[in-house]
Amino acid sequence: MAAFVFGSCMSEEKFDTAAGDKLAFSKDTIKLDTVLAGVETATKYFMIYNPNSDGISITDVSFEGGINNGFRVNVDGMYINNGLTGSIDCRKKDSLRAFVELTPQLTNIDDPVKTSAILVFTLANGMKQKVVLTARIQDVVVLRGLHIKKDTILSARRPYLIYDSLTVEEGATLTLAEGTRYYFHSNTGLRVDGSLHAVGTLQNPVVLRGDRTDLMFVNQPYDRISNQWKGVHFTKSSYDNHLNYCDIHSGFDGIVCDSSDVTKDKLRLENSIVHNMAGDCLRVMASKIFIGNSQITNAAGNCVNICGGDADFIHCTIANFYPFSALRGASLHYSNEYHQAAYPIVRAYFRNCIITGYSQDEIMGEQSEKFQNAGFNYGFYNCLLNTPEIKNDDKVEKCLWDNESHKVCREGNFPKFNEDALIFGFGLVAKSAAIGIGDIAVTGSYYPYDRLGVSRLSDGQSDAGCYEYVASK
Repeated sequence: MAAFVFGSCMSEEKFDTAAGDKLAFSKDTIKLDTVLAGVETATKYFMIYNPNSDGISITDVSFEGGINNGFRVNVDGMYINNGLTGSIDCRKKDSLRAFVELTPQLTNIDDPVKTSAILVFTLANGMKQKVVLTARIQDVVVLRGLHIKKDTILSARRPYLIYDSLTVEEGATLTLAEGTRYYFHSNTGLRVDGSLHAVGTLQNPVVLRGDRTDLMFVNQPYDRISNQWKGVHFTKSSYDNHLNYCDIHSGFDGIVCDSSDVTKDKLRLENSIVHNMAGDCLRVMASKIFIGNSQITNAAGNCVNICGGDADFIHCTIANFYPFSALRGASLHYSNEYHQAAYPIVRAYFRNCIITGYSQDEIMGEQSEKFQNAGFNYGFYNCLLNTPEIKNDDKVEKCLWDNESHKVCREGNFPKFNEDALIFGFGLVAKSAAIGIGDIAVTGSYYPYDRLGVSRLSDGQSDAGCYEYVASK
């Protein structure tokens, strides 16, 4: 009797799909943003809802006009190859999930090109509903395991998509022309055994970044997430590297310089940004470098990590506000010992710089007790420093301490960060103590204009860092 009662109370849901019944969609347009030609995109999804009091039967899902333009769709586990082999039923007040991918086709056009397809859902009652799929396709020049063996210029207007790393062999010079963009696939990087010249301009910088062009979350591109590619590695044999107006971001390490002859120029980096690294932004092992008018910011390791060598920094903003880990390193670390070996610091000078970050001490200088005779020659002049005040040290002159004694300090020196969207700006606010503390003689000799081309000396003073304060209009 119990079984009979249970059975008699059950009723099969109907999927007759009454006239006027229709589906609801979480989105009527699915945007895949800018995607690289020939590279399969990440998968996006949208929800299909049945808000009606009875079930709905979907008799067909297909691309309007049979044109899919490279889009691929899966609805409730069924691959849509321009039509269903059967129907899909959606129970009352229930939902289905649809997945969308795209392998963009080559356009043979330099600038991004919009592509789209229309997905048509046909219901058993004859109702047709549409969802639009869109993307912007960027054509690329694909480089796979390329070894530069002779002097070469890369100058294409389309981005270069690099697989298996790009290597400049000893004796060769690779020139990156202004405005060129280099998208490195995961775990690839730029290895330089010879020389690298990047000749960007303010209007057309050279960009080195990862190849993910999609969003990780809403309004948060993968391009703002660190560890998307390996970075730039200058090996022991590499000298005379000059990078001007470069934007190097979101890698593991930004720039690494291996040990070399400290009497020979290893790297000259000017008017550039090295930002958002899972390791160090700039790691220098016993090399001669010059860094000027540049922003070196946000690292899980150290923004600048110097082990020996000869380093000169002028008008740089070195700041660690890395958002992904509270265990981030320092803005500046320098030492004359590494792995039980002496690494003499011939010079580590910082002039007209800002060195700051979230912690109360962002400068970590470590002098070796084991190698007492190893050089440890540092100097800070006309800088804003986030470290406990240093007194009676002739290597620290005309500096201010970035702490609560000022109207603003640390992140307060800069416009409010948008950490949710991972947007950081390092121009100065009006109350920053960095304003007016620079040595104007150094400014006039090296960088009378800041990284963005703003005159530093028009007001008769010079601000520390790579950005001159500009009053809001």
